[in-house]
Amino acid sequence: MPATKPVRSESKSTDAGKAAAFAELQRRVLACVQCAHLASARKTVVFGVGNIDSPLMFVGEAPGADEDEQGEPFVGKAGQLLTKIIETMGQSRADVYIANILKCRPDTPGQSAGNRKPTSDEMKTCIPYLHEQIDLIKPKVLVALGATAVDGLLGKTMGISKLRGNWQTYRGIPLMPTYHPAYLLRNQAMSEKRKVWEDMLQVMEKLEMNISDKQRKFFLKA
Repeated sequence: MPATKPVRSESKSTDAGKAAAFAELQRRVLACVQCAHLASARKTVVFGVGNIDSPLMFVGEAPGADEDEQGEPFVGKAGQLLTKIIETMGQSRADVYIANILKCRPDTPGQSAGNRKPTSDEMKTCIPYLHEQIDLIKPKVLVALGATAVDGLLGKTMGISKLRGNWQTYRGIPLMPTYHPAYLLRNQAMSEKRKVWEDMLQVMEKLEMNISDKQRKFFLKA
């Protein structure tokens, strides 16, 4: 099995017990080999990154090649777009927490490039770690990024286009399903960007964040 690089994560907290519990969880995740095929193929375990005291947590499906290389979620092109979305909300990556359901990149045997969706069995095996992260962070709002993440969390089958923008509940926490940033890279229509932004405006309102008139009008046709 390839050597596993250190996991990138920020687990500083004003609560020393919470930080210690997070560090112990990270240690267990780093050593996990429950999915032997993923453990043997990974370069890193992509644990999560950000502020463990944040009221806002973003959840994606799984690391891709860039994330596997760098050990941090959402660092490729889709991740760069997510960062822009977070910054447009008036936050930074350091202000929020970002994680995936799967902590290992789904293996792609015989492929030199590209990514694949995690299987439902892989997500079921790994999701207890995400539950522990959520239970420790205690965010006020969760954002599920994309159809696969929504399916992994909620088991919904009606499709992301119908679910997005409509509040759900996960582990007692308000959850906003929205499109994955990768979708916006494929479909850059102003109308689709506006849909995601309207979802983020709902998140900001739920968190009682200040919203400027300029922010409210982003991605609207003049």
